[in-house]
Amino acid sequence: MNYFHYQDEALLCEEVPVAEIAAQVGTPFYLYSCRTLRHHFRVFDSAFAEVPHIVCFAVKANSNTAILRTFVREGGGVDIVSGGELFRALKAGVDPGKVVYSGVGKRDDEIDDALKAGILMFNVESDQELETINERARKLGARAGVGLRVNPDVDPETHPHISTGLKENKFGINVEASLAAYHRAAALKHLDIKGVSCHIGSQVTKLSPFTDALARLKELVRRLREEGNAVRYLDLGGGLGITYDREAPPHPSEYARAIIDASRDMECTFIFEPGRVIVGNAGILVTRVLYTKGNEGKRFVIVDAGMNDLLRPSLYGSYHQLQPVIRREREKITADVVGPICESGDFLAKGRQIPAFERGELIAVMSAGAYGFSMSSNYNSRPRIPEVLVRDGSCYVIRERETREDLIRGEKIPDFLNT
Repeated sequence: MNYFHYQDEALLCEEVPVAEIAAQVGTPFYLYSCRTLRHHFRVFDSAFAEVPHIVCFAVKANSNTAILRTFVREGGGVDIVSGGELFRALKAGVDPGKVVYSGVGKRDDEIDDALKAGILMFNVESDQELETINERARKLGARAGVGLRVNPDVDPETHPHISTGLKENKFGINVEASLAAYHRAAALKHLDIKGVSCHIGSQVTKLSPFTDALARLKELVRRLREEGNAVRYLDLGGGLGITYDREAPPHPSEYARAIIDASRDMECTFIFEPGRVIVGNAGILVTRVLYTKGNEGKRFVIVDAGMNDLLRPSLYGSYHQLQPVIRREREKITADVVGPICESGDFLAKGRQIPAFERGELIAVMSAGAYGFSMSSNYNSRPRIPEVLVRDGSCYVIRERETREDLIRGEKIPDFLNT
């Protein structure tokens, strides 16, 4: 459920007409519904009410501090994959005891910052990382909470670029080798083994990959406990998909029921790392038609948002529904919707049947709240676009549009080029 809807043929975000926001901030821009963000978080959180759990929002999906603060105020934690994400989360007021640090390439300084902050645990992805975290903790006179990220070799049946739980993926430690890795971790004095972690991929639309992965983790937890290891946390990652087109992913309540039923008597606190399922359908990208043209029988709608603003279609061939901000009766055409970037891969849709948009019209690119702005860039020296949050009839610019001066901030021309 989301709070983008039509009233008298005008698209609204909650009670506010999208066209009015466009007139105020210009295009393109990202637009989020606070009511949708809160609703999605509460639905996911309440689905697991009968078991001890922490919902750690995946910051990589949308890292705006206002979005993070929204979830922090709901009692949520965060899943981070960089020192920068830790910085953002702390600025948003997160409880460090609800922070888990994932990712295959943690630098020494990032580990130090997380240890100083007092995060709950690191999800460790290699033997060398175990030794590094132990050494950094020793130097700081600390103990680091850790869980090994186990690669369960489960096919999530999603796009290959967002699959993370197969043997050929770079993530985690092979499930067969994980017991030996835990033995090595137990011998390191500055580590506190807290749990087991896995994450099989993103945009997963079936329950069976999750329950298959859980079955493998359950056996590992049993063996670890038999050897005297106190496994207190089971981090099942994120990955639950949303509807972009015709997908029919399970509702969070179905997902929760399957996980709870498959984990009876495990006696641990579950950690979940939802991202897309919370923010994906809570945000849209609003863009304006610059030109329309035909070329050798092919039709193009050229808009002012490019692949630097929303990379997913170019990177994954991802589908985002395109809707007019003002609806009216019009012809349907088959066209490519493309941006201004000097790349043939710069598109929002290819060969799509769409309304015959005209120059100056506004288009809403739906389901853009996840991996939209967080993957954006300044390619072609384009300033990054603003983000706007609607709450109870009011609009808040939660990130200002960058200026051209922002593009060169931090750059320096050395003296030898000035003589």
